[in-house]
Amino acid sequence: MNNFIKIGLIIVIILAGIYVKMAFFGSPDVIEDNKQISEETSTEKNNEQPQKEDKLEYQTINVFFIAHNSAGEEVYRAVKRDYLPEYGSQLKFAVKSLINGPSEKEKKAGVYTEIPAGTRLISITETPSRVVINLTSEFENGGGTDGIYKRLFQLIKTVKLNSNLPLYLQLDGKQVDVIGGEGVMINQPLSEEFANE
Repeated sequence: MNNFIKIGLIIVIILAGIYVKMAFFGSPDVIEDNKQISEETSTEKNNEQPQKEDKLEYQTINVFFIAHNSAGEEVYRAVKRDYLPEYGSQLKFAVKSLINGPSEKEKKAGVYTEIPAGTRLISITETPSRVVINLTSEFENGGGTDGIYKRLFQLIKTVKLNSNLPLYLQLDGKQVDVIGGEGVMINQPLSEEFANE
């Protein structure tokens, strides 16, 4: 009988020790499983983000800035911008991207713009027969005749890539026939041949 009591006490002590260990120190297996589940969940979340981004189907549009070619000559450089339909009109997005200018990375690569800082897009009106770009008057500030021609070419080239319609330019809501401090005369609608007219 005493042996049964001793064995019973030993079992109770062992069970009590296991209970105390689990209560105060936890079960290593459970912690490891939770950690593993947590890591898997985190990995799943991390994997979900690129999948969502992959579902976004960007279109690439080009805007025109200026750079130098290998011979050191100034050229108009098409620079890519990622466009989504949710951004609104592709043409409006292109013109805004042009006005915003090259990125810092592009600037370091020698890409620049003749469009003056402070120029803003007031509106773009697209009808079946024409496109009217209305910019703030900062567009004509500085740069002399050469600068005016370059910024007009940047605008024309960017718009023509995104629209086949005749292009008209307004500054502060008024159609312009003379632009810049030196009085550069332009014919509307604008075309890449305007400098030869």
